Amino acid sequence: MKRPSIGVRLTLWYLAFFALAQLVFGVGMWVILRHNLYDLVDDDLEAQVDDLKNFLQSQPKDRSIAKIQEEVTETYAIEHSGDYLAVYAENNQPIYRSAFLEAHASALEPPDQVERPTMRSRKIDGRLFRFVLQKMDANGHVYTVQMGIPADDVVETLHLFRLYLLMFAPVLLLVAAGGGYWLSRRALAPVDALVRTARQVSGTNLNSRLQKLETGDELQRLSDTLNEMLDRIESAFLRITQFTADASHELRTPVSLIRTEAELALRRSRGEAEYKESLRHILLEAERTTALIEQLLSMARADSGRETLHLEPVDLSQTLRGVVDGWRQVATIRNLQFSASLAAPDVSVMGDETLLRRLADILLDNAFKYTSSPGSVYLSLETKGDSAVIMVQDSGAGIADEEQGKIFERFYRVDRARSREQGGAGLGLAIAQWIVTQHGGWIEVESQLGHGATFRVELPMIAAPVRNPQPA
Repeated sequence: MKRPSIGVRLTLWYLAFFALAQLVFGVGMWVILRHNLYDLVDDDLEAQVDDLKNFLQSQPKDRSIAKIQEEVTETYAIEHSGDYLAVYAENNQPIYRSAFLEAHASALEPPDQVERPTMRSRKIDGRLFRFVLQKMDANGHVYTVQMGIPADDVVETLHLFRLYLLMFAPVLLLVAAGGGYWLSRRALAPVDALVRTARQVSGTNLNSRLQKLETGDELQRLSDTLNEMLDRIESAFLRITQFTADASHELRTPVSLIRTEAELALRRSRGEAEYKESLRHILLEAERTTALIEQLLSMARADSGRETLHLEPVDLSQTLRGVVDGWRQVATIRNLQFSASLAAPDVSVMGDETLLRRLADILLDNAFKYTSSPGSVYLSLETKGDSAVIMVQDSGAGIADEEQGKIFERFYRVDRARSREQGGAGLGLAIAQWIVTQHGGWIEVESQLGHGATFRVELPMIAAPVRNPQPA
């Protein structure tokens, strides 16, 4: 079963709440009106009772019950207020009882059961009456009074009010339903516009954006958030596309060289020396391809978040000393001067020692690649406030100002032809930047064309771990 649209559901909810509010309002107004109407009737009754009390108090104290009965009968037999009146003396002797109440004696309460002033509703011959029952002191005598008044107007007014409510409630509900549906459609119209635009967005037009709303409400925040999400998706998609294209280009070159070398070797018979030379070239390209694939896998794992860091306190001085020992032989082979200053004591960081070694190797490899003999490479470690500073300085070709902001991009190489000869793929510095970022630090470069380059890395330090004392 297809679920109703949001507009229909909002209309139904709106209609349900409106109907409930209408019911509560109608019942509440009916109760209030009924209470007020009965208050008016009761006030009229109390006024008539007060008139009767004043009349009885105006009688002389020594007047007999028979004389009082005569006076009451003479006065109230012709008064409208006496049409529904019954008065009893102290011994429950009737003083006055109207003809109507004589005919409907069952509507009266026994005088001895009247204790305190009471208002009661009675239905007599299909008509509603309101009676007051109370005892009254007048000139030393206690009288029991039961006085009534017709309440037909109250019944009719309440009946008409209820009728009007039942007549107009469905009309109001229909109007509310139409208005609610119109309001819901109007409120959700921007959502329809967003849906239409979103359906047009695909991998070929990720630069399309949802319609920008100026409503200043949640829908505007939704459209802005979705557009920001599309920005991130487009950026990630472009990075993946560029990464794929660059990776394909980088892998195509060594594969082509390996294939060409193998085809040349197989084209005709050769001597052992020539075959060895061909195999050496093939092996060299295979090693370069393996290194490139390893770098590509590292970047792919980093992008997907699967490159996990094993964080622990690392003595940065000791880690860099291990790196320096491996590069001294490379410096000797390439006829370069290599020096290091790692005298800073207790330089500890929270990090992954393997990745920190790789960071130093990348920076030193980059310096050695672009420094010609008899140049120099210098590695140092120092502290700056709460940060450990690793600096790699070389006397190589340097980097032009306009290219310094691009060297950390993937596959970017300052001199592509020269980098190809040296085995570079343009991924090393991108990996280095990722390692630094994962350790909460930052990396920068200072260079002048023809005057070498200096790479500076800052990492947050931690307190040096306490070393257990060696036994004597």
